[in-house]
Amino acid sequence: MGWTDDRVELLKKLWMDGLSASQIAGELGEGVTRNAVIGKVHRLKLSARAKPTNTTPRARPAARPAPRRPASPTVSASSSTMAAAAKPRQTMARPQVMGATALAVGPEIETEIYVAPAVAEIFIPEDKRLTLLQLNEHTCKWPIGDPLTKDFYFCGQHSLETGPYCEFHSRRAYHQLDKRKR
Repeated sequence: MGWTDDRVELLKKLWMDGLSASQIAGELGEGVTRNAVIGKVHRLKLSARAKPTNTTPRARPAARPAPRRPASPTVSASSSTMAAAAKPRQTMARPQVMGATALAVGPEIETEIYVAPAVAEIFIPEDKRLTLLQLNEHTCKWPIGDPLTKDFYFCGQHSLETGPYCEFHSRRAYHQLDKRKR
């Protein structure tokens, strides 16, 4: 599809008449798309358009009716029904909180804190303790102590082939969940 002089003139006329790009593409036919019309309009720098010929206001959707409330008790209802209807509902007491309350903890929420069983550290004789520079691929790299103190060291025992730690520290680092807890 090529833009002949006749087609360009028709495009300019229809654009100035206020037709949309889709309508112009339909008028030109022969494989002209809406995007082709928009591209040509921009290349021709046509900007001032007339108001669209179809100026009928769009129909707005009707307002939704308010949700229905249950009817109030009638006069013919028994006095016990009236007493039940007049009785206020009990609500849960909530603490007065201002601001974001997504993480507010109410008094009714009890949390259980999991305390891991204390595991005694294995004793490493001083002559087996390694510094960072003494580690290699066959030594356990489990750090022991505070790195900022003088008595910080690494385990240094023979590591497993499957990881960087000895058997004891591997069990400590990679504990598995019990099957019943899964």
